[in-house]
Amino acid sequence: MKNILIIGAGKSSSALIKYLLNKIEEESLFLTIGDIATENAEKLLKNHKNTKAIILDVFDKKQREEQIAKADIVISMLPARFHLDVAKDCITFGKHMVTASYVSDEMKALDSLAKEKGLVFMNEIGLDPGIDHMSAMQVIDKIKDAGGKMLLFESFCGGIVAPESDTNLWNYKFTWNPRNVVLAGQGGAAMFIQEGTYKYIPYNKLFRRSEFLEVNGSGKFEAIANRDSLKYRSVYGLDDIPTMYRGTIRKVGFSRAWNIFIQLGMTDDSYTIQESENMSYRDFVNLFLAYSPSDSVELKLRSYLKIDQDDVMWEKLEELDLFSTEKKIGLKNATPAQMLQKILEESWTLGEDDKDMIVMQHLFGYEMNGEKHQIESSFVVLGENQTYTAMSKTVGLPVGIATLKILKGEIKTPGVQIPISREVYGPILKELEAHGIKFTEKKTPYLGYNPNNVRG
Repeated sequence: MKNILIIGAGKSSSALIKYLLNKIEEESLFLTIGDIATENAEKLLKNHKNTKAIILDVFDKKQREEQIAKADIVISMLPARFHLDVAKDCITFGKHMVTASYVSDEMKALDSLAKEKGLVFMNEIGLDPGIDHMSAMQVIDKIKDAGGKMLLFESFCGGIVAPESDTNLWNYKFTWNPRNVVLAGQGGAAMFIQEGTYKYIPYNKLFRRSEFLEVNGSGKFEAIANRDSLKYRSVYGLDDIPTMYRGTIRKVGFSRAWNIFIQLGMTDDSYTIQESENMSYRDFVNLFLAYSPSDSVELKLRSYLKIDQDDVMWEKLEELDLFSTEKKIGLKNATPAQMLQKILEESWTLGEDDKDMIVMQHLFGYEMNGEKHQIESSFVVLGENQTYTAMSKTVGLPVGIATLKILKGEIKTPGVQIPISREVYGPILKELEAHGIKFTEKKTPYLGYNPNNVRG
């Protein structure tokens, strides 16, 4: 019997756990879920045989080492900053490890040790990063195998609310960690390249420089540039590609409204507010506005941001109860970003029967036999409810599939890695299709930005 240890039973773990529960007898598994509290894990396990939920404090070295030593493979569903201690223990005890998070420099530093011990440390095997890598490399390799030269690669992905559950003016609800949504785009300028020209968008301009796209009959969307598209040129073997752009999908209109929070300073996470716990939502808004002995908070805000009273942007702000004197922040020594998150969670949390939606689209431009071509590859996945979301499915299933393939020796190349090799992406994408995660490919006219090669 193979022992799998999952550390963390948060929102993205439900589909992963369900997948592994369905494989317990067939693959002879024993599943242990460790979390700081067992309530959610027990709810997901439903007293299934060959499983147990345990209280596991990842900062308790003795307890963490004891559980990792018992496992054959460890899945860390913790926030990325907590993976390193788990990874070091996996090196010590000779255990494979799987995460859905971006590879940190500290994780990369373990590569030689993992290889020495023959351990697979699979990272970035969720949705984005994860399915995006695998689906992109499958098409890129196909184009190269046929003798094509890549000219353009654009990739867009987003977790949004499904049309039948879209009940607010923002056309958005939280489908994953709300903190990551509030802080999105921070930490440096967005970087990409278009027709050989490097482009940079600073955070304060990011949400007003959106791209527009239509995805396979599912409607019109906008995309905000990811922080660093350039690093994937070398990862994908596209060092000389003239156009490389990666972005996050939202419904049209979201970015313009979100920019209000940025301009006010509400997304800042670098300092704390005194007496934040006693502030009303209205007090919070007023923090960022000039003092006036006569003008109301509403009037000051509209004047400062030049928002007309009949503008839909104003309706979006009112919908969040931002000007309420009754509702309290209730968070002590909170940052502006934490206070904004508290307000948004009240309005944007998925209801029990709400459905979310994942949308992904890739564009591949290439030259072959002197002619330019383009392929559009996309998928749309709908969630079931608040627990079994499309987000948990698209993050959790690749993690679960990779875990079993590592255990069975089907993925065996050791080291710290991401899923860009044929050994990894081929069988995982094939199994994902059986679960309804399937890309639709179609040929479209090449959309080269600059056919006359005039630098833009």
